[in-house]
Amino acid sequence: MAPFRRWADLPPDLLSRIGDCLDLKWYASARGACTAWRCALAPPSPALLVFADDARWCPRAASLPTRRSFELAAIVSGSRCVGSSNGWLALSVALFTGQTVFVLLNPIAAVEIVLPPLIYESRWVSKVVFTPTPAKDDFAAAAICDIDRIAYVTAGARRWAVLDPVRLTSGDQLTDVVYTDKGKVYCLTKCGDVHLVRLPERHRRKPANAEEARIRDQEIIPLRLLCAETYVPSYKRLPPESQGPHLNAPATVEPLLSEANLPFNPATVFAPPYDTVSAFTSAKNLVFCEGNLYQVWRNASCTVTLQLPAGGQRRVAENEILVLRYYPRREPCWDVVKDLGGYSLFVGRNNAVSLYAEGVPGLRGNCVYWIGGRGRDQGMVFDMESGRSTPCRAPQFGFLPGHPHSTICWYFLSDVVSNSNSCISNGASSSSSSNGGRKVYQTRARARADLAQDMEE
Repeated sequence: MAPFRRWADLPPDLLSRIGDCLDLKWYASARGACTAWRCALAPPSPALLVFADDARWCPRAASLPTRRSFELAAIVSGSRCVGSSNGWLALSVALFTGQTVFVLLNPIAAVEIVLPPLIYESRWVSKVVFTPTPAKDDFAAAAICDIDRIAYVTAGARRWAVLDPVRLTSGDQLTDVVYTDKGKVYCLTKCGDVHLVRLPERHRRKPANAEEARIRDQEIIPLRLLCAETYVPSYKRLPPESQGPHLNAPATVEPLLSEANLPFNPATVFAPPYDTVSAFTSAKNLVFCEGNLYQVWRNASCTVTLQLPAGGQRRVAENEILVLRYYPRREPCWDVVKDLGGYSLFVGRNNAVSLYAEGVPGLRGNCVYWIGGRGRDQGMVFDMESGRSTPCRAPQFGFLPGHPHSTICWYFLSDVVSNSNSCISNGASSSSSSNGGRKVYQTRARARADLAQDMEE
C-alpha cells in the first residue's frame, strides 16, 4: 500500500486551481497552512480597493499578484474611506441625523470598531491612520482633521482629543500621516515639513467596576444599528458633549528637526534644486523603507519649467515623481535617490507600505505605486529608472464590462510584509531564512507550519 502523501505534497497546479475558488479570507488562510502551499499560491497583496460607482458599499480587492478580484464584505452606504492598513479600513460614515461617525472595519472578517465621536467638521478629515491590529479594547488612531490640526483617540476614551495647531510656515498645510510602532505618527506638509506625534502608550483598559463595564457594553453600538433610522433617537440622547471628559492621555508634537534645533526652511533642508521644486509638487507622502524615512513628491498639475535661483532651469513633468531620503546628520538633510534597492513604495490613502518586489508576481522593483492618472482614479506605477508613470496591470474588477468604478487606495493584508526593518510594525512574527536574508513578516499560521515541517524533516 502506497504511503499516504502529506498535504504539503499536493501538486502546485492543483493548489492553484483550488485557490481560484476561495474567497479572500480562506485564500489567505490556505497560504498560511505550510511553506509548500504558500509557495504555490501567489500572495493576494498588494491589491487595489475598488468600488462600483452605483454601489459604493460593495468593494472588491483587485490583487496584482494573483490577477483576480476578491469580493469583500459590504460597507454601509454613504461611507467614505479615509484610511487603510493591514486588512482594515477607516471609514467616515454619515448618519441619518447629519452627524458622522468614524469606524474601523475589517471587510474580510466582517469585524467593525465604532470609534468615539470626533467633535470636528468631518469633511476636514482627510486621512486616518491606526494601530496594525486594532481591537475594541486595544487601539489607537490619529487623523488629519484640519489644515494644521491632528486628532487622536485611544481605547477607553469617550471622544477624540484634538491637539493644538501644528506650527507651520505661512500657506502650508498637513497632507499626509503614517503610523509606525510604539505610537509614533509622522505628519507631512505640502511644503515638505515633517512633525512627529507621540501618542500615549496603549494599555488594554479594564473597567473599574461592574457598573462601568455595563455602561461600556451599552456604548459599543453595532454600525448597522447606529445607521438605522430606528436607532437615531437613542443616539441623540447621548451627544458628545454630555459623555464626560475624554480619557486620552496626553500626546506630544515636535518637528522632525527639533533635535538639531533647525527651523524649517526649504533652502536649508532640501538639496538644490529640490528646494525650489518642492513648491511645485503638491502631492506628497511619507513612507519608511529599510529603516529609512522617505518623502514621495509628485507634480499633480501640468508640466512646468522652473528658473533656479543659482541659474539654469529645471523641468518638472506632469505626474513626475521624486523620492527623497532623510539623512539626519547631513545638511541639507533631504536628498533625492535614484533607486530603492529593489523595493517599491505604495502611497495614497493607505498607511504607506514598502515592499521588496523580487519574487512577487506582477510587481516591479524601484517603483512608486500611486493612485491617480488622467480622468477617473486608477492604479499607477512610476518607474524610477525611466522616469515615467503608466497604469499598473490590474486584473478585471468583477464588474460588468464598461461598468464605472472608482479606485480608492492600496489594500494590504496583515500577512504581507513591509520588509522595512523600520518603525512600521505588522504585528506578526518574522524570519530571515529566505529572500536573501531580508526580514520577511509572516502569519502566525505560517510560522507554526514552518516549525512543524522543520521538525518532520
